[in-house]
Amino acid sequence: MITTTERAPVIAAHRKHNKDCGSTEVQIALLTQRINSLQDHFKAHTKDHAGRRGLLLMVSKRNSLLRYLAETRRADYASLIKKLGLRK
Repeated sequence: MITTTERAPVIAAHRKHNKDCGSTEVQIALLTQRINSLQDHFKAHTKDHAGRRGLLLMVSKRNSLLRYLAETRRADYASLIKKLGLRK
């Protein structure tokens, strides 16, 4: 679980304006943070299949948001991918 204090810097780094907390870029960044934090959990708990299902749902949601961003705003997509280090 990610606390509010851990979420705040991610939101501040990816928001478009002062009150933005739900734009596509912010949602992708928050999902990426949650996915990265769960990777250590699954290294320690290899048989947590219910948690793995949740992880796969998060990855699927992030891919959907990335696809939407790529179709609508290609420049923002490219900069976000580079900033988060998602693609090689």
